[in-house]
Amino acid sequence: MKRGLGKGFDSLISSEIIANEFDVTANTEEKVSDLRSLNIGDIEPNPDQPRREFDEAALSLLASSIKKHGLMQPIVVTVKAGGKYQIVAGERRYRASKIAGLKTIKAVVRTVSGQQKLELALIENLHREDLNPLETATAYLKLKEQFNMSLDDIAQEMRGQKATSSISNTLRLLQLPDFAKTALSKGEISEGHARQVLALAGDGVAQKNLVEKIIKEGMSVREAERFVVAAKREDSKKPQIKQAAKITTTDFTRELSNKLGLPVSQTISTKKGGGRIIIEFKNAEELSALEEKLGQLNSRAQV
Repeated sequence: MKRGLGKGFDSLISSEIIANEFDVTANTEEKVSDLRSLNIGDIEPNPDQPRREFDEAALSLLASSIKKHGLMQPIVVTVKAGGKYQIVAGERRYRASKIAGLKTIKAVVRTVSGQQKLELALIENLHREDLNPLETATAYLKLKEQFNMSLDDIAQEMRGQKATSSISNTLRLLQLPDFAKTALSKGEISEGHARQVLALAGDGVAQKNLVEKIIKEGMSVREAERFVVAAKREDSKKPQIKQAAKITTTDFTRELSNKLGLPVSQTISTKKGGGRIIIEFKNAEELSALEEKLGQLNSRAQV
């Protein structure tokens, strides 16, 4: 039975990846996609998949997560002859699901023509001038996650209008807290303002204060930058709970936080010089997503 891609679909794919609120191709998606539970034996990898090696330890970790929490994000497949399906995106999840012993797997099913139609719609929409930054970011991430396009590939589709670094920076907007996303989508803050909010990742109170000040006081981006500098300076002056282990953030932890979409900090022992990297998650779903992202980072490092 055909199933629409509404709340049920959103519950399986992280809203950071595909939120209908910011997905300009949601109507096209409804027409070309089904969300189904498929027999895992009816699915085969794409022989043209560029990644040939998968880190066994990372797959084992993901398999354990799937056993415990279930598959958080469906794979994407196209229909083949004889009742078979070919993977478009999500081969790691497919392999881990087999290791976990799953007999069926959730999948977004499209015909080849439907897949091509949706890809064309995404690219065409990216050339529109009336998209808000979050709609643009969602389109970028959808191409990346559901069409196996690299950021360089996406930049080429933009016909030189966007650099790869610009696309990467736009994608980071999806890591904004919800209140900042709402303000950005309404035009209450600009993309430049939003980047300053991101600079305060890990400090939700400071992020909230900054957004409120931008809206109420009409702060410029430069003024927002000064707010960020002052907030970080003030934070550095706060006494630590344990003097022997100072909790702090660095360029490395901020970069890791951006990649994982979770607060990351580190402790440094003032006596021994050692320390720890701390990754915070709120619930089992965030933990499962973290395990998958860490596996993806590890797999990329092996390439």
